[in-house]
Amino acid sequence: VQLQASGGGLVQPGGSLRLSCAASGFSLDNYNVGWFRQAPGKEREGVSGISRKDGRTFYVESVKGRFTISRDVAKNTVYLQMNSLKPEDTAVYYCATTIRSPLVLLGEFYDYWGQGTKVTVSS
Repeated sequence: VQLQASGGGLVQPGGSLRLSCAASGFSLDNYNVGWFRQAPGKEREGVSGISRKDGRTFYVESVKGRFTISRDVAKNTVYLQMNSLKPEDTAVYYCATTIRSPLVLLGEFYDYWGQGTKVTVSS
């Protein structure tokens, strides 16, 4: 069972990135999937999630309208499209899975974690 997060990098404010969370060893569509981030000196924060049951999506208020989470069942991958990036979005982003329902964006509810991908928004 492995989760591989990728797609981070350095981007200017207002730019975009697409993060990927690829699973191996299990079918990602059987799990709720969440994206979390941790900025230097700050606590981990739940950013977005997608429900395994009905595909409902969830976002923290600060990213609503800018980030979009989606699932590609054929590729066994969940994406986080991040647009209109701001310096305050700078963090290491992690994807995680849980079979628990309902989906909540609290890290303690998640069982498997990817290794993290760093996003830096700076001019």
